[in-house]
Amino acid sequence: MATLILVRHGRTTANASGLLAGRADGVSLDQVGREQAALTGDRLASVPVAGVVSSPLERCQETAQLILERQTGTPHAPVDPDLTECDYGQWQGRKLRDLATEELWPMVQTQPSAVVFPGGESMAGMQARSVAAIRRHDAAFEAANGREAVWVAVSHGDVIKSILADALGMHLDLFQRINVSPASVSIVHYGASRPSVYAINTEAGDLSWLSNGMSSGDAAVGGGAGQKTP
Repeated sequence: MATLILVRHGRTTANASGLLAGRADGVSLDQVGREQAALTGDRLASVPVAGVVSSPLERCQETAQLILERQTGTPHAPVDPDLTECDYGQWQGRKLRDLATEELWPMVQTQPSAVVFPGGESMAGMQARSVAAIRRHDAAFEAANGREAVWVAVSHGDVIKSILADALGMHLDLFQRINVSPASVSIVHYGASRPSVYAINTEAGDLSWLSNGMSSGDAAVGGGAGQKTP
């Protein structure tokens, strides 16, 4: 299968002020976030990306554009509503420090599979629709570009964490153990027999080795020799 690069949007004005932005309109990258996204674009510049798919929210589209500006031959980033932020319902727009006092907060931390946000979405539903979208796009990119294709999905922290948990074979109740920082890069290859996770939450480092493609065979006992940089 193709290789997926998961990118979280850069830091936003809401992130900086401790607000849960959710799906609110008008939440843009701040200056730090633009710099973070530009750095991610620079890291990916040496990788011929077959395509970029983005959450429809502004902060993700801004991040996707900064990645595309450093690519050649990838004209635009279509949006997919299934990669959008979790619908936090009545929690949206509130301060995280205030939400931490809510009765639901401990369950979000320890049993997210049972969480339904008041007036919003379940975390299990968020994972189901985002993983399905990722699998759908991955198959489409491989069909159009071959098994060596590398593509990018720009989304949100909890969404990316849920996708990574699925790829790692983790129960959703364990996904809070995964950290996904603004503009970070995580890498998943959906092989014939199982997903392989090559990176989680990287904020720096050379990614040119991705242009060599991934092995679709069995895992190397002992860990193997690693990826070759061009």
